[in-house]
Amino acid sequence: MAATQMQGRGPPKGNIELFSPTYFAACGLGGIVSCGPTHTAVTPLDLVKCRRQVDANIYSSNFSAWRSIFAKEGLRGVFFGWAPTAVGYSFQGAGKYGFYEVFKYYYGEKLFPNANKTVVYLGASASAEFLADIALCPFEAVKVRMQTTLPPYANSLREGWGKVTAKEGLGGLYKGLYPLWGRQIPYTMVKFATFETTVNQIYKTLGKPKESYNSLQQTGVSFLGGYIAGIGCAVISHPADVMVSKLNADRQPGESGGKAMSRIYGNIGFRGLWNGLPVRIAMIGTLTAFQWLIYDSFKVSLGLPTTGGH
Repeated sequence: MAATQMQGRGPPKGNIELFSPTYFAACGLGGIVSCGPTHTAVTPLDLVKCRRQVDANIYSSNFSAWRSIFAKEGLRGVFFGWAPTAVGYSFQGAGKYGFYEVFKYYYGEKLFPNANKTVVYLGASASAEFLADIALCPFEAVKVRMQTTLPPYANSLREGWGKVTAKEGLGGLYKGLYPLWGRQIPYTMVKFATFETTVNQIYKTLGKPKESYNSLQQTGVSFLGGYIAGIGCAVISHPADVMVSKLNADRQPGESGGKAMSRIYGNIGFRGLWNGLPVRIAMIGTLTAFQWLIYDSFKVSLGLPTTGGH
């Protein structure tokens, strides 16, 4: 598959061999750098989005929400939940990007060398996200409980983790895993497959091969492709995102996941599954664009090719 061909002008500046264990580890590190800080930076958007998903009438608008929170709690209140966000999405970023590169290589080169590229992107991203969410789930559970309950369920990651495990055991940290997979796996499949396809189309439209552009121009293409992919990600995964917030905030002790989702859907209906979508489009579009920009810039800094465009 052409996906494995070296991109860029001349040999890599660094000493990392493509598709070696060091290469995959570098991609995982790039995932941490791209996902942890970006998710943490949009904590104010995520905080308001989660609260409006659980209670659509809690704030009249996003700006009124931030004004109200800042007036009562200051900047700390606006960024409430940043710690589980930073830790959880750093772990998830390592798995998402690192394992994506692993699976893309092995699916596309070793197992199914003649497979359609898009099918390989979809399969690799789904496999990577399945593993990444196992690392993310405990921190997401604590974050959602902190952000969606008033007064807060806990005031720190450590306190929230301790309260959940003391009352429900480690299983309490994973009760949202299935809906998290339901949200994140389609999200990541769209994120990676749309990004790769969009970047390929951008270079095709420009009329020159990727190698004819410098690193800055290539990372600019990554940013644009990431934003387009992010819009699709937000829409396709939003109903599951709402359900994850509801489950973590409102699932009763001993209640099965299916029963809880049925009860919650009965309360909010189909329309309720789309609460907070405009905020999430703005958040995820921007987030995904910057993640791809940072990830590919990190790869370029190590002398590695940017993603896509082959």
